[in-house]
Amino acid sequence: MARYKPAIRRLVLERFRSIPSACITFDNPTIFVGRNGSGKSNLISAFSFLAAAMNGPLRTVLDRAGGLSSVRNRSAGGGHPPRLGMRVDLGQRNEGTDRAWYSFEIKSRPNHGFSVAREQCAAWNGNSRFWFDRNGMRFRTNVRGLAKPPIDDASLILPVVGGFKVFYHVWRLLSALRVYAIDPGELRQMQDPDPGLGLQQAGGNVTSVLRDLQKQSPQTFAQIVDALATVVPNLDTVSVKTHGKKLALQFTQRWAADKRLNFDASNMSDGTLRALGILVASFQSHPPPLIAVEEPEATIHPGALESILDVLLAASEAIQVVMTTHSPELLDAKWITDRHLRMVEWREGATHVGPVSGANRAALQRHLMGAGELLRANALEPAPTVDDTHPPRLFESV
Repeated sequence: MARYKPAIRRLVLERFRSIPSACITFDNPTIFVGRNGSGKSNLISAFSFLAAAMNGPLRTVLDRAGGLSSVRNRSAGGGHPPRLGMRVDLGQRNEGTDRAWYSFEIKSRPNHGFSVAREQCAAWNGNSRFWFDRNGMRFRTNVRGLAKPPIDDASLILPVVGGFKVFYHVWRLLSALRVYAIDPGELRQMQDPDPGLGLQQAGGNVTSVLRDLQKQSPQTFAQIVDALATVVPNLDTVSVKTHGKKLALQFTQRWAADKRLNFDASNMSDGTLRALGILVASFQSHPPPLIAVEEPEATIHPGALESILDVLLAASEAIQVVMTTHSPELLDAKWITDRHLRMVEWREGATHVGPVSGANRAALQRHLMGAGELLRANALEPAPTVDDTHPPRLFESV
């Protein structure tokens, strides 16, 4: 089965939340495995941070997160507050850009202020490389016709120059990254209708997205119902009902030709609603380039988890899928190998991430033990730690 090449091939983080330094490569799907409190959520929150920074003012993004001091890792020593940096390397696409990378670094200012210290982007089209390099208030580029844009030292430039064809793909991809933490309470509520073009993080517009999906792709809608039927016994269908100006979910169970009952979302379990949210996120009509799903196993019966994982695996044919877990039942999936796993551990007051150990890799590749079995035996371990005090370069000579 062909997989969608990862939209993001590599993510470099410097002093982001609980992560002092990390260089993460991605397969598709990629699964971050670690105990509660190890920092898995902080890792994938980098995707939502990037998307928010591409869609709105950086100051607003940081304010909503509690300020730069809340987002920046605090473990670094020294007399000056450490800088926060990110870099993403993008894979080859079929949209006029062969490959690209984008990076930025943010530094503190007095009175809880901040400024963008450096920002770079490079994109290849065939043998041609187009780039811009912003260093403080200075701006250089090799793109003909791209004049120096107005520079605010507290704002990123990529959202401003993303209208230029050579950088448009980078901006559009980063702005469309989605992290999902489905909240059953959101699905129980009556919801305001919207165009249904993208599922919200907690699932607050699932009715609109599901209605759009049923209209645009009845076959995919039927796949979602079939998968949900493995979670809900005797499920016949899911429908969207109108109540005045609001929309609500309705579930129909049938156990004989003339025996059926309708239930609204308030009567359904958390596991049912979370499963529906994950299914809709995976197969929405306007899919994002990447979805990250936090702990898909939460509140879902282990017997039904295999079907949800099969759906996420199928979704990886069209989008990049990232998951977090600490569940052996999830890792029991036969398709999971060492290349899908990234180990996350909390050590010496910080989050560290890396591949599985050589012994684990050998066991998985030789089919001696599955990842779930290794986790149950407390034998799923990260590779030996390398010196990560000198992180990979954020910036390059252009």
